[in-house]
Amino acid sequence: MDETRRKILQASGVASVLLTSVTARSLAQGVSKSRPIHVNIITVPDMVQLDITGPYEVLARTPGWTVDLVAATPEAVRTDRGLRLLPDVTRATARPSNILVVPGGTGIDTAMLDPEWLEYVRKESAKCDYVFGVCTGSLLLGAAGILKGKRAGGHWQSRDMLSQFGATVSNDRMTRDGNIYTSGGVTSGIDMALRVVADIAGLETAQKVQLAMEYDPAPPFAGGNPYTSPPEIVAAVLKDSTKRRALRESMVAEAAQRLNRSGG
Repeated sequence: MDETRRKILQASGVASVLLTSVTARSLAQGVSKSRPIHVNIITVPDMVQLDITGPYEVLARTPGWTVDLVAATPEAVRTDRGLRLLPDVTRATARPSNILVVPGGTGIDTAMLDPEWLEYVRKESAKCDYVFGVCTGSLLLGAAGILKGKRAGGHWQSRDMLSQFGATVSNDRMTRDGNIYTSGGVTSGIDMALRVVADIAGLETAQKVQLAMEYDPAPPFAGGNPYTSPPEIVAAVLKDSTKRRALRESMVAEAAQRLNRSGG
């Protein structure tokens, strides 16, 4: 081997070692920026799966964070469109939450009137660092008395009901009041999960997660919320959900009455 080639290979080897060292150090620093965080996501039948799996994808990708699906029993939970999710733990076996996530869907209406879920939400919210409601998940937070005097949002067809729980209604896609995060409907849970990661683990970590997911929404049609969608589309969606709205209104009213009677 001639002297020039030897020097080139030697330099390449040194560069490789340095690059490996720098990469390892960068990864270690990235993990150490965020202290270990455990996330519990409430999982009940008839919830919207993307309310669960969207934030799950973001939060589970965050270095040093662990995520569990928490259900009433160990059995698979059927979401509103038929996808079945297998819980990691039950309420009785779940670890304490650093972040409690409450997704939405029709199943949350039933949970609002379930004393065991209300107690779990109250207990975890009182001890955890952050509470994160997705879509109509904020209704369960409201029924548990967590949103009294707080500014909070939710799905555009239901967030007005939050006022019955003493909350100030926000029409923003993402709303934060203290340690309580609430998002609009379904897909906004991904946006808010990234915001949660940025606030806790740092902007760079959130941006890395966003890029790794190639999360760069470009909807094929204008709209997606009641302010930008054509009026006839908004009217059609409201008409299609008339019965669901009426049933939810009655269940929210009952949950609010129970909360008021308990002094919550």
